[in-house]
Amino acid sequence: MNQSLHNGADAYLSRYEGLRDRLPGDAAIRDAAAAAFKAGGLPSMRDEDWRYTSLRALAETDFGEPLSMVATAPILGDAIDAPRLVLVDGRYQPDLSTPPVGVTVTPFSENPYFGRLPDTKRPMAALNTMLTEDGVQLHVAAGVDAGALVLLSLAPQGHRPIAFHPRHGIHLEAGAKLTVLEIARGEGAYLHNAVTEAVVAPGAVLTHIRLQDESRDAFHVNTTFAEVAEHGTYDAFVLTLGAQVARTEIHARLIGPHGMVHLNGAQLLGGQQHGDITTVVAHDAPNCGSRQTIKNVLSDRSRGVFQGRIEVARAAQKTDGYQMNQALLLSPQAEIDCKPQLEIYADDVKCSHGATVGELDADQLFYLRSRGVPDAEARAILVRAFLAEAMDPIAHDDARALLERAIEQWWEHRA
Repeated sequence: MNQSLHNGADAYLSRYEGLRDRLPGDAAIRDAAAAAFKAGGLPSMRDEDWRYTSLRALAETDFGEPLSMVATAPILGDAIDAPRLVLVDGRYQPDLSTPPVGVTVTPFSENPYFGRLPDTKRPMAALNTMLTEDGVQLHVAAGVDAGALVLLSLAPQGHRPIAFHPRHGIHLEAGAKLTVLEIARGEGAYLHNAVTEAVVAPGAVLTHIRLQDESRDAFHVNTTFAEVAEHGTYDAFVLTLGAQVARTEIHARLIGPHGMVHLNGAQLLGGQQHGDITTVVAHDAPNCGSRQTIKNVLSDRSRGVFQGRIEVARAAQKTDGYQMNQALLLSPQAEIDCKPQLEIYADDVKCSHGATVGELDADQLFYLRSRGVPDAEARAILVRAFLAEAMDPIAHDDARALLERAIEQWWEHRA
């Protein structure tokens, strides 16, 4: 670990020592997280799982504790008309929230629950376990279709950089259904380091859509652990637009037969932004499927990363796994790093992966221009067409419209 990462890790450990007696929940679990974080430290590019993503800039930023408790930015803006749960600087705001019918909502600060024990292999999750103060725990009873809700995380402009570590839980009992649209927005410099633990019981369906539209000065790390039982479905999509350094990490485990996991996403990056999507899908049961389609649109000197691993246990016969990563480079200085992995111990499986990298098709551009389409609009049409495959599975019309508007705004600001 270089000196800046070492100093950054020490700063978080010192903060924990000062906050330890005031933090909610089991102190033994937090102490174990602190020990795991101390052993692993902030991840460096020498760590295999972080070889393409540097946290040096994060380590060199002096983050303080959140102080603001009132949202100063528009609450939903152009978001969908649905029940909402609002967090400001990582803290749940009941006065700004309208909890949905059919979902039991419990603030983490009132009933702290850590479903996953910390380990040195997931240092940012261990950091979250060590310092988390709040978040929301969602529970949907068996057989209930709870519709959709918006989980909005805001970071209003402050006078100094802050760090917050919300902890979320989503538990769907047998046959339940829920759509969660998670939106992250903010102003200024801050670290948003979130952990979400999702449990999908037999026959349940969880649709988890994320719009990461943080400040360009922010750091965003989101780690999700999803466990899917027999005939259950975890359907996820992430759109990454903001933050100077962003990493979305999803660990999905299929523990019952005939389960399904969809992990789709898109990264639209410009300037010197760095976006990393890292996924691990573990097939532990037979007759399960997983699909991953990740698209990257990279301009200026931005850098995109996709690391995807499919693990198939010996007992997971009849597994059907698919993984595709595609990048569209709009600048000769843009960069994409792709590391697909298959780890298969069963002998009756169908698994495949692929990757493509290219630029806008000159013939297609000429065709549109020759029919009177302005250059910027022609390029926007081709970018939307490129992203269509990843977004097609989004069945919720309002959520899809919100994401499409966000993409349009990204393109307009770039043009």
